[in-house]
Amino acid sequence: MVLPYTHEPFTDFTKEENRKAFKAALKQVEEQLGKEYDLIIGGERISTEEKLVSYNPAKKDQVIGKVSKATQAHVDQAMQVAQDAFKEWRTWSPEVRADILFRTAAIVRRRKHEISAWMVYEAGKPWSQADADTAEGIDFLEYYGRQMLELAQGRPVNDRQGENNHFVYQPVGVGAVIPPWNFPFAIMCGTTVAPVVAGNTVLLKPAESTPIMAYKLMEILEEAGLPKGVVNYIPGEPTEIGDYLVDHPQTRFINFTGSRATGVRIYERAAKVQPGQTFLKTVVAEMGGKDTIIVDKEADLDLAADAIMNSAFGFSGQKCSACSRAVIHEEVYDEVLAKTIELTKGIKVDHPVNDPYMGPVINQKQFDKIKDYIEIGKQEGELVFGGETDDSEGYFVYPTIFAGVDPKARLMQEEIFGPVVAFAKAKNFDELLEIANNTEYGLTGAVISNNREHLNRARTEFHVGNLYFNRGCTAAIVGYHPFGGFKMSGTDSKAGGPDYLTNFLEGKTISEML
Repeated sequence: MVLPYTHEPFTDFTKEENRKAFKAALKQVEEQLGKEYDLIIGGERISTEEKLVSYNPAKKDQVIGKVSKATQAHVDQAMQVAQDAFKEWRTWSPEVRADILFRTAAIVRRRKHEISAWMVYEAGKPWSQADADTAEGIDFLEYYGRQMLELAQGRPVNDRQGENNHFVYQPVGVGAVIPPWNFPFAIMCGTTVAPVVAGNTVLLKPAESTPIMAYKLMEILEEAGLPKGVVNYIPGEPTEIGDYLVDHPQTRFINFTGSRATGVRIYERAAKVQPGQTFLKTVVAEMGGKDTIIVDKEADLDLAADAIMNSAFGFSGQKCSACSRAVIHEEVYDEVLAKTIELTKGIKVDHPVNDPYMGPVINQKQFDKIKDYIEIGKQEGELVFGGETDDSEGYFVYPTIFAGVDPKARLMQEEIFGPVVAFAKAKNFDELLEIANNTEYGLTGAVISNNREHLNRARTEFHVGNLYFNRGCTAAIVGYHPFGGFKMSGTDSKAGGPDYLTNFLEGKTISEML
């Protein structure tokens, strides 16, 4: 009997025994840094001469590991292996496939601090953010396993006299999974195991900045008993294998999380039917956001400032759901801005092994991009807090707040993906909503208000996939807040929700005359 799904709890790092355990995990991981990791195709380890080198973003000369690079020939090899594995895997009962996810979750739970410690080093995640990332990965495993047990029953349809009808789901084939670096365990795990528990096989191309996190999942899946070839680990350069993987005539679906530019490219290329292709490809894409917290004049202003600060600066703003726009009613604008600045002054920025609130951004490319946006912000608004950057040892960008920014300025329109938030003011609730909706994105948003009429209007007029009232706009929980956005934020596929697995299944009607 399967127990009801419950959210995996976060570790309480105020307790000394938990701090001691996590420090031991950090030491354990530190002793393993610098190793080499092979491709995994059909369970076989394959070493290549060319390597992807993973560095610690907080200590940029520290090598986390070296990972073999896949070539197009490896993609072809993995595709054939996955096709062969699919023939067998699809016949495994949904119950047995789900059991593998439950066992995987149990193993991750036992190794929770170790997995989180790897993220501290490879992704620059502070303790609490890494712990939440691992917990979310466990949630995906547990939730999708249970969802598959429900979908295994099919959906009810009507019978007629003399006719018996069934509506069932079946897996579709081999897919490409292309996860991001910012949730290197949670999203990578969820986007991989969802199609797998549905009976498909996958080629997993991890993010170039965090490939070792994906290797750790491969080890755990193997330990849990996943058959060889169901998941194939093929890290590599996007320029070498990215388009090739998407274009491949045997790629049945692409499960992608990342930038708008890459998502649009995938969507366009997947639409083209290749020679020998006998189906239309499915694209599941989450492509980022430009997320707004709006505050009206009837709000709890302390709550507003706390929501803005935590949503803007958690994990250095490197979340597609991060608040990068705070739009405040003019009557309370100055007070909310002042309260947010005061809270931000308390943020500790340091190497993530030291358990700060904020660590580094992921790499030099992102550091330079964010630094450029800070310079743009100085032209478009008033720098009222922060603005400092330091890449002498790691890629550190300090929390930054701009005030008086025009709603149509670049700082208010373009995704920065860093610890930068822009404040703008509005005259009334109509204008608050108008500004909130004036970007091409529609991922998350929040309304801080005690006016029920305003909250009710926002339900239909604030055009985002995840809308939050009187809390921040980040921290969606699997099974509680199905996640995905409107407009150019992607296909609104709602990860961690009851419809997600149907992206990797096809419905089949079976009708028998009696």
